[in-house]
Amino acid sequence: MRINLRNLTVQVLIAIALGILVGEFFPKSADNLKLLGDIFIKLIKMVIAPIVFLTIVIGFANMGDLKKIGRIGGKALLYFELVTTFAMAIGIVVMHVIQPGVGMNIAGMKADDVAKYTNQAAETSHSFIDYLLNIVPDNVVGAFAKGDMLPILFFSILFGLAMAALGEKVKPVIESFEKINEVFFKLVAMLMKFSPIAAFGAMSYTIGKFGLGSLFSLGKMMGSVYITMFLFIVVVLGLICRYFGFSIFHLLRHIKEEILLVLGTSSSESALPRIMVKLEQYGCSKPVVGLVIPAGYSFNLDGTSIYLSMSGLFIAQAFGVHLSIIQVLTLLGVLMFVSKGAAGVTGSGLVTLAATLAAIPHNVIPVEGVALLIGVDRFMSEARAITNLIGNTVATVVIAKSEKQFNPKAAVQTPIIDSDVPIASQTLKGNPQYIGK
Repeated sequence: MRINLRNLTVQVLIAIALGILVGEFFPKSADNLKLLGDIFIKLIKMVIAPIVFLTIVIGFANMGDLKKIGRIGGKALLYFELVTTFAMAIGIVVMHVIQPGVGMNIAGMKADDVAKYTNQAAETSHSFIDYLLNIVPDNVVGAFAKGDMLPILFFSILFGLAMAALGEKVKPVIESFEKINEVFFKLVAMLMKFSPIAAFGAMSYTIGKFGLGSLFSLGKMMGSVYITMFLFIVVVLGLICRYFGFSIFHLLRHIKEEILLVLGTSSSESALPRIMVKLEQYGCSKPVVGLVIPAGYSFNLDGTSIYLSMSGLFIAQAFGVHLSIIQVLTLLGVLMFVSKGAAGVTGSGLVTLAATLAAIPHNVIPVEGVALLIGVDRFMSEARAITNLIGNTVATVVIAKSEKQFNPKAAVQTPIIDSDVPIASQTLKGNPQYIGK
């Protein structure tokens, strides 16, 4: 079997293996390699603010006038928030039960550094009013310059709502923002080419400083994420599908090619055009597919939500930071906004995780802890991208069925796509209760 050394996953795997060896046998040298991971984290943090602003604004603006979206849009948004919040809650529960970060050997870290994080966590519980006041920025430009994420989020939401209210007048602005956003995601893709080097440095440092026991904790983290996402798809989404009268397994068979495409690219966006065709052929009306799928790619990121909630708690556990109920709820609240628009590009999970931790007041969960996950993030990105894809597919069928814009006969036939035939000509026609209602 020939190994493709140009594949990023293969490169990261080799880098991790080399990092383990260097950290185990040359621990003193491995200490200096932390610089590689630190530089990569700074590169990622460099693009956080503009990406968060653009993705939130574009997501709101593309939905148009919220009043005109009507019942379908409102129902879709309600479904998105309920399911993604539930997904994050599941991740938090699993982390509290398994606690993969607890027991990591952090003796190699300076005691003052660890105490700084734990002291800040204690202080935060007494500054909730200040936290609320700081959400509103005194100066928008200053918030972007400082990287203050919550004020950026607040301004982004207001800006997006204002653009949505203006409708067609701001369409050129939306198109410009989308092009700029593409540039930033391309930049992220370029930065991800350095992830094997960062993974090597981070893993070398982790093993050299904390020993092989830390690798076991990372393995527990990966296993916890995989198990949680599997249970979420089969149990949670499975029960939702059953309630609305269709089978999760039948739907998964229908989109198996798209699942494999996402598995290979680690990006759910790579399957977006094909999944829209497949859902129309499955029985969903074109208007529902056209609204729910694009909105879902920004607002319904089940896999990303699970990953972010679990990763945040993993870092807190690794650093010995105990989070109060208020701080956990704050984490959930921040994730509800920061996770939007994070599904597009491989590596964006690190960007969003860093943004989430930066938005938590007083840096309670250290942003530097993202370095612990560099080496294994690539292998969790496939799982969250696939979960995002499946979650949006289920959401579209659910909304179509609840709005009586679903043709059950199409779901039985499971037709084959001809990529050269226009989408509209591949949907079932002639049913007045299905088309254009």
